[in-house]
Amino acid sequence: MPISPYSLLPHASHGQGLSVVAPAWADGEPGSPGNGGAEEAPAVQDARLLAVPFGADLAPKVELPLPAAALLAHYEAKGEAGEVVEVPVANGDSIGRILLYGVGDGSATALRKAGAAVARRGKGKDAIRIVLPDGQVTAFVEGALLATYTFRIGEAKSTPVAMIEFVGDGAEAEVARGEVIAGAVALARDLSNMPASVKTPAWLAERAAEQGVTAKVWDEQELRAGKFGGILAVGQGSVNPPRLIQLSYEPEGATEHVVLVGKGITYDTGGLSLKPTDGMKFMKTDMAGGAAVIAVLGALASLEVRVRVTGLIAAAENSFSGSAQRPSDVITQYGGRTVEVLNTDAEGRLVMADALAYADAELDPDVMVDIATLTGAISIALGKDLGAVFASDDGLATELAEAGESTGERLWRMPLIDDYVPALESSVADLSNIEIGSAYGAGSITAALFLREFTGKRPWAHLDIAGVGRSGADEGIFSKGATGYGVRLLLEWLSSR
Repeated sequence: MPISPYSLLPHASHGQGLSVVAPAWADGEPGSPGNGGAEEAPAVQDARLLAVPFGADLAPKVELPLPAAALLAHYEAKGEAGEVVEVPVANGDSIGRILLYGVGDGSATALRKAGAAVARRGKGKDAIRIVLPDGQVTAFVEGALLATYTFRIGEAKSTPVAMIEFVGDGAEAEVARGEVIAGAVALARDLSNMPASVKTPAWLAERAAEQGVTAKVWDEQELRAGKFGGILAVGQGSVNPPRLIQLSYEPEGATEHVVLVGKGITYDTGGLSLKPTDGMKFMKTDMAGGAAVIAVLGALASLEVRVRVTGLIAAAENSFSGSAQRPSDVITQYGGRTVEVLNTDAEGRLVMADALAYADAELDPDVMVDIATLTGAISIALGKDLGAVFASDDGLATELAEAGESTGERLWRMPLIDDYVPALESSVADLSNIEIGSAYGAGSITAALFLREFTGKRPWAHLDIAGVGRSGADEGIFSKGATGYGVRLLLEWLSSR
């Protein structure tokens, strides 16, 4: 097989997406149609910025101006993932650069880190040509493309590399898969990063309907007719009415039906239980779970997933006004359960409960998984590197955790402690939305127990991503802002079923 180089444009701001473009090769260049299919290393002079892998037992796949061993020894390079050594080389009348990048142990985690490090070294450049490493190419491509993500309204202060050109023999399918996955994550980041002045529930529904799958949207009148009391109660304080969004992917021959439910709070002031200013600054990303579901549904066909998947996004803006719900109000959720609202800032579980109850009653799923930035308590428990998984089924919990390990979106299983169920008791309704007092604590667990009440005892898992849904720094595969967490692990989990 000839070397097959082609180019990908990194994700541009505000949903421009990833594009595959044809490379302009000169006749006789390695990999070009006129080269007779010879499998050669790319020549140094062919690129002003060329990245080549190396490791402890891997010599660089390119001719260098000095012996590779001497260069690596001079820089004390160990070949660790994320390590990059820059070597200047003659390039006609100018100077080109070779980036020798470490691949570590060659695992997916290491290659994802390596891809991100190399792509970041191209910041502000027109193009970078990357010789793909051996092994898990998809993970490397994911890392490279995710690291180039930017979101900015207005003129950019700095820009990522304008074009990444991947060079590898027979790696087209793996690169294409990496592109699809990175594009899905970028979409979830775009949706989450969009200011709430634009991102109303109706706007989110419009973006969801653009994903190439069947879409159904309940507006405010239809929600009222359908008795979706939780979504209506949370949204009633805002001038932007709520929506319930259903996306349906139905591949031919599918025998299993999975329902994904995403929290879609487009902005969360806390309602009348008002958040402090610092706690409100990043609440435009409180719909990160819903964004993940939208992005996953949009990528399923490209990845040829053979499972039927329905996505439900419960979208509302939690605001305050004379029409907002009050602490001590009693609402009726979809299906008839009554809930005493003791804290209007525990709103995510109210909209999610409607969607879960609807899925159980009307969609007959084999499995339900919800994803939400649900509780600040989970950030205290697990920090910023681990998402939480609560599950009613051991096998489902294991599957999701394994998908998280392989994609780098790690999950830690948290317990559903039945002894804590009394925390949800109300004297005037079937349930309360938070614990009265602090006898039990464990806010993440009691929130998960509340959601479980609406799942109809079906196999169900809840992913609490409040701690991992946002990054505070440009580092590795992350850019400051929304992370798109959950997209990669859910796509991996669905692809493996």
